[in-house]
Amino acid sequence: MGDIPPIYTQRLTLRPFTKADAEPLMSVFGDPEVMRFGDGVQTAAWVVGWLNDILDRQYTTIGFGPLAVVCLAEQRLIGYCGLFLFDDLDGKPEIELGYRLKRRDWGNGYATEAASAVRDHAFSALGIARLISMIDPANHASIRVAKKIGMHYEKDVMLAGYTHPDHIYAIPNKPTPSVA
Repeated sequence: MGDIPPIYTQRLTLRPFTKADAEPLMSVFGDPEVMRFGDGVQTAAWVVGWLNDILDRQYTTIGFGPLAVVCLAEQRLIGYCGLFLFDDLDGKPEIELGYRLKRRDWGNGYATEAASAVRDHAFSALGIARLISMIDPANHASIRVAKKIGMHYEKDVMLAGYTHPDHIYAIPNKPTPSVA
């Protein structure tokens, strides 16, 4: 875990999670509105398991994972933003940039600020060639964030257990210059 440095933005710190983050994360994973485009409301035990996987496997084995998003002004955890490895997504490995914030912190530009910082860190410090985001087609706020950080719709993907496909938004490390 010591190998994963915090990322600082104007208003946020994105830092590795600790076990103490389980309780504040319940405001994210326990909120039906926040989780309506995910796997639904989660229990405290699920959150502890999620954190343990991040701390015990993702940070140590993969070298990256989701980070705690902390509002600098209040020193309050407001959600997560970071990288998730998919060994086989539609036939190939992919790295997803994912983000989810507490409902009270929506609409302040925090998701875009955090996602931009993680994108830049993934490309410059980690040398990742490409990032994707898998987004429910009805999640217009997340789609706006993906577009704001330079991602473009690529295709749909049907994940196991889903009733409809997610959209895949992608950005290469060296974005193609736009044509005027």
